[in-house]
This record gives sequence, structure tokens and C-alpha cells, in this order.
Amino acid sequence: MRTFILGFSAGAFWLQTQAELPAHAGAALLLACLLFLGLGYTARGGHVVLRLSLGCLFGVIFGYFWAAFLAHAALSSQLALQDEGEDITVVGTIASLPYHFEQGVRFNFAVEKAVSAKVPPLIALSWYAGFRNAATNEVGNVQPGERWRLTVRLQRPHGNANPMGFDYEVWLLEQGVRATGYVRPQPRADMPNRRLAAFVPGFGNVVEASRAALRARIVRSLEGKQYAGVIVALVVGDQRAIPQSDWQVFNRTGVSHLISISGLHITMIAGLFALGAGALWRRSFFIGWQLPLRLPAQKVAALAGALAAFLYVLLAGFGVPAQRTLYMLMVVALALWLGRITSIGHVLCLALGAVVLLDPWAVLWPGFWLSFGAVATMLYAGVGRTAAPMSAQASRWRRLRAAVALGAQTQYVVTVGLVPLTMLLFSQVSLVSPVANALAIPVISLIVTPLSLAGSLLPAPLSDGLLLLAHAIVQMLAQVLDWLGARRFAVWTAPAPPMWSFCWALFGTLWLLAPRGWPHRWAGMLGWLPLLTALPSSPPPGRLWVTAFDVGQGMALLVETHGHRLLYDTGPAYGPESDGASRVIVPYLRARGIASLDGAIISHSDLDHAGGAMSLLENIHVGWLASSLSGGHPAIEARRQSGRPYLRCVAGQSWTWEGVHFAMLHPLPASHDDIALKPNARSCSVKITAGQHAILLAGDIEAAQEAQLVARSAEGELAADVLLAPHHGSGTSSTQAFLDAVHPTLAIFQVGHRNRYKHPKAQVYARYGAMGITRLRTDVEGALVLEFGEGIAVTQYRASRPRYWQGR
Repeated sequence: MRTFILGFSAGAFWLQTQAELPAHAGAALLLACLLFLGLGYTARGGHVVLRLSLGCLFGVIFGYFWAAFLAHAALSSQLALQDEGEDITVVGTIASLPYHFEQGVRFNFAVEKAVSAKVPPLIALSWYAGFRNAATNEVGNVQPGERWRLTVRLQRPHGNANPMGFDYEVWLLEQGVRATGYVRPQPRADMPNRRLAAFVPGFGNVVEASRAALRARIVRSLEGKQYAGVIVALVVGDQRAIPQSDWQVFNRTGVSHLISISGLHITMIAGLFALGAGALWRRSFFIGWQLPLRLPAQKVAALAGALAAFLYVLLAGFGVPAQRTLYMLMVVALALWLGRITSIGHVLCLALGAVVLLDPWAVLWPGFWLSFGAVATMLYAGVGRTAAPMSAQASRWRRLRAAVALGAQTQYVVTVGLVPLTMLLFSQVSLVSPVANALAIPVISLIVTPLSLAGSLLPAPLSDGLLLLAHAIVQMLAQVLDWLGARRFAVWTAPAPPMWSFCWALFGTLWLLAPRGWPHRWAGMLGWLPLLTALPSSPPPGRLWVTAFDVGQGMALLVETHGHRLLYDTGPAYGPESDGASRVIVPYLRARGIASLDGAIISHSDLDHAGGAMSLLENIHVGWLASSLSGGHPAIEARRQSGRPYLRCVAGQSWTWEGVHFAMLHPLPASHDDIALKPNARSCSVKITAGQHAILLAGDIEAAQEAQLVARSAEGELAADVLLAPHHGSGTSSTQAFLDAVHPTLAIFQVGHRNRYKHPKAQVYARYGAMGITRLRTDVEGALVLEFGEGIAVTQYRASRPRYWQGR
């Protein structure tokens, strides 16, 4: 059974790496079932190796076609391409916990009826306040379970596609969301946006309404408190109110797994309920009921614990760590009820099979691997280390010491055992994690979580006092974590390891955690050396790498020479807590093991270019910064306070790194003092030359600046093989005279999918095509990597990593 489940999980993972789904997945799954039953029957008396091999093989086949079958079903309800961007009136219910942010609210909407179009059954909507300067637009007070009629504009799922980046499209697929969009502020007069019913009964609606009520109660009690979002996350699993600055501290100290309804919290709550139910059941003799004679207390305790875990997991939103813990507890409870003794290895495998069976996309997320990896590590490290049972006469002090020693041993095993996996998934490992977790685990699991749950459920004013106490404890803990995370040695970073390095480190970890008696276990740490000491890759001297990120409607490019790195623009601002740097650039740099940049250029102050500036400066060491920003910009003030170099972009500046020449072509010095100019007109424009090839980064210059460049440049001075299309291909740029002077063979358009500016403009895009210029768009191809050598090699991220859910 265990080999079959492992093969089943491997098959599901294999399917998630495919560019296309197999045809007739249902028929293939049925055929595989029949074949497996037939061969399984004939192999019953065969050799154990044959049985295990057949079990694993058919597990892979089952997993592959089962995941394909569910994927076909999930993709079957698609929004038609011709309906994208059209006004559609839908009637349905609010199907998730709404997330309120500064500009409006986001929620999932279960569609019951749609007018004039076929709409998927579940869509994700945003409702913005003052949408596009519509001051009269008011956001509806949507609550889970309510039925609304809304006029919306939808599109098929689409997300930014970058190396080492978050795959938003498959995340939506896993959630069952097959279209995203926004509520129209001014629909037809005869069909306004309005609530049709206060509540529609249903299991999912009851769960989400309960979560909303608990969240509202916590927010009211902790209004204005800094860590109210943490309390909400511990009670209902909604982490969206936790600011990015706090997540940075939690990640650096390695305690982010605790700031949610984790497996640890679920086990603790289940244990408390099981202990209480068992104690009350056994003491029923005192009231004359003699319940243990009717049903053993152990079974009642197991049932109570499993039920409590189930209810708590519902509050969590059914995340993978919560699922894993729930299934393990369910299997243990079932074994107790049936009188079957089972090993923890069987329990873990059954939980693994249940998670993948119900959610084959779970194998794509770090939480899946970390959850099962942690338990598997503890199982492996426990071999040969079972402590002798303690005498009943042992003192409390001795029992306490034994419990502390066991906890310390477990923390050591998990910390050490997950180092290779953590480096593979995050390219960093927290060195202060053992200390931080030793403090945070008992505080969060044994004190804060019970207080938060009790405060959420008990009547006022007792609830307010408990929630305030829980918040005060979290606040004190956060101060300690902040101090630990601020240490320079808090985090070790290195590039994401290749598979051979990961496997070698994994082998070393198994050696290090081997049972007692294994020779020279300390030597296992040598397997970590290639993992932890790797250096970021870089081009050979004289060569150049340029990565054009897919940041939506904005610009951001990483320029790399043999020994230096430069970032050109920082991407757009998506919201108060999210931008191109925090979501795309910084994760990519960390995955590459790049902890610092030699320089950064912010072409101008528009938010689609400078929106990620502060996130970049807060997370990555930047040697010098050049821009055309005005003096009051936050990035400029931050540089001045830090004392690090800052300079204005001025035509004529130049420098050379390892044989690669950089020349600033625009703006002119006088333009910085000309208040009549728009920010676009002062865009820092840089030409980079590596050998016989060059790339021109023109920012958002428009026709007037293009004409100035052509007029004051010598013949051939503007020529470049690659051109970053000025102003994203807008109608105000890319004049014929400018394109003739640059004469590129390749043009890059950094644009957002279905952006409201309609960049690149059709006539401009056609102008490039008429000149025979190869046109690449980040909204279509994803991130682009250009390698300048004897020629120019281009890697398109979507083409190099195709997945079945990306097809349009």
C-alpha cells in the first residue's frame, strides 16, 4: 500500500509538469484500474520485489491519469475569448471571506445565472471604490452567503510568468476559479448592482459566514492593534491582513509556519478536546451514567479530537498543512475505533494519499513538501532513539526535563532535516530558526492560540480581555523575533541548488540523522558544502545577460556582466503592500543567490517604473542609485538617510564593467529643472554594448525626446540589436525616424495582460513588424532572458516551461 501511495503521488506530480493533458484521461484511468486488478491478482504469490514494483508502477499510472482526469474537469468551464472584457450581468453568492483593502474589496463569487454569456461557476472579483475617477461608485458591503446581482468584466486566468516566481494561474486552477474580473461601477440603470438575498443556506456559506463573524469580532476587539492580523490568522487562517514587513521578520526567523492554523496548532487543539472529552467520559460514574461501560473512553476521546480538528481545519480554509494533520488524526481515530494498531509510517502515507487524491495540485506548493518532509524526517530520526519508558514514580522535575529534551531533539531534527529542502524551495535558511522556534512554538501553540480561540468564542467582555492578552503576548514575542531577525547572521542565502547538489545534501542529511551506532555521523554535514557555498552564476567576461521580467504593466530588467549587476526600473506598484519588486524581482534575486546589486537605475517617477523602489531598497543592498526622480521621492530620501551614493541621470555619463560599456544617452542636464516636462520626458535612457551587440533601454521617452536623440547623435550611435520599446509601445513613441536610427532586430514590449492603455498600440506594433523586427511581449512570452555573446540567444519563459494550464 505504501509503495502504491508513493507512486500515486509521483504520478500526480509528473502530470503537473506536462505541457498538455493526455486525451481520454477517464478511459485510460478505468483501463489502468482493470489492468491493475488483473495483474495484482496474478502477482499475489509472487516475490516481494515484484509486488512492490508493480504497486509503485501502477501507483504512478493511477496518479498520472487521476490528476489528468481532475485537470480536464477543472478546465472544462472556460470563459470564451470573445467574452473577455465584455459587460456581463451575473447572479450568485459571495463564496469566500472578503478581503477589504484601501481601494475596495476582493472575493470569490459562485455564479448561479449569467446574462448573455457562459460564465464559469466560480469567479474571482474585485470591487474598487472610485473606479477610474468615478467618485459616485460605492463598494457594496458584501458578506459570505449573500446573493448579489452584479455587472462585471471578466478575463481568463492570467498571471505573471517569471523564473522562480509564484504561478498565479495554477493557484486559481486549484481553487476552482476559472475567470477573474471586476465589478462595473455604472451598470445599466435597469439592472444595478444590488443585494438580492441576505443569506443563502449552504454548507460552504455557513462555514465562510462563521469565519467572517469571527474575524469581525477580533477586528472590533483589536481595532488599531499592530498584530490583529496575526490573531485573525491563528483563528480563521486569513493571513492577508499581516503586513509585508511582519512577514519579512517571520521569514528571517523561520517561524512563518506558526503564523497560521498549522498542523501543530490543530494537533494541540485536538489533543485538548480529546483529553477533556475522555476525562469527562471516565468521570460519568459520579453522576450514575456509567458511560465507559457503553463505549470506551479512548474511542470517545478519539472522536472528540477528530471532530475538533475537523472544525478547526474548516476555519483554516483547508490548507495543505491543515489537511495533512487532519487526515493523520482521522486515520489514528479510525484505527482506535476499529481496534487496528497502525504505525505512524502507515498514517503518514494514508494522509499523503488523501491529500493528493483530493488535491493533486498540492504537490506544487512548498507547504506540501515541508509538511510531509518534517514528519518524515522525525520518523527517520526516531529510528534507534526510542527512549526507555519513564517510571511512574519519576518526579515532576525529571518528567519536565525529559519533555524539554524531547522537544529540543525534535526541533534539532526538523531544523537540520529540512535544510536541503528549504534551500531548494527558498534559497535561504534561517540560522536563528532553532532559537526562534524554541521560543515561538510553545508561546504560539500553547498560549496565544488557545487564548485567541477562547476570546473569539466566549461572550464579551471576557472575550475582549482574552484577545487583548493574546495580542500583548504576540507583541512581546514579535519584539524578540525582530531583534533576532535583524542580526546580520540571521539568514544564510545561496542560489537554488541544481538537483545533483540537492541530492548530495539530502544524502548528507540522512547520514547526519542516522540511528545511533552509525559511524561518523558528523561527516554528513560535508554533504551541505556544495549547497551552502555555491555562488550566483554570471556570464563570462565581455558577455552580457539581460532578464526582462514579466511584471505586468511596467518595466524591470536585470543587467548582468561577469562581476557586476544592475537593475533598470523596479516594476509597478500593485497595491499598498505589493509591488513588482516584492513579488517578482526580490524573489528572483534570492533564488539566484544575489544578495546585492552594484547599481540601480530608476528611469522616472511613474509608478509602473518606480513602484517597487522602496521594496527593492529595503530588501536588497544597492551600491549606487541613479534616477530622474524629484528630490522629495521616498527612494531619494531613503538614499540620503542611508548615506549611500545617489546621482541624477545625465546624458554623457558612462562606465565599463568587464568589457561591457554603458552609456547614458538621456536626459540632458537642463531637463531636470524644467517643470514643464512630464516625467516621461526625463526617462533615463541607457545603451549597453557587449562586443558587437548592443541593447537600448529607452524608458518612457516620447516622440519629442526620440527626435532629440536622433538629432544630437552621430551616425550609428543609437544603433542597437535589441530595443526596449519606448513607453511600452504607446502611440506617442517609436517614431519611424527613431526606429530607423536604432534599426533593431529584436524589440521587447514590457506590457501587462489586457492593460487598460492597450499597449502596445496596434499601429506601433505593426510598424515594428513592417521593418522585420522580431517582437516579443512579456504578457505573452513571460520573462525574457537574453544572452549576448557571439550572437544573441533569447529564452522565453513560457516556451521553455510550458504547462497545460497556460494555454489560451
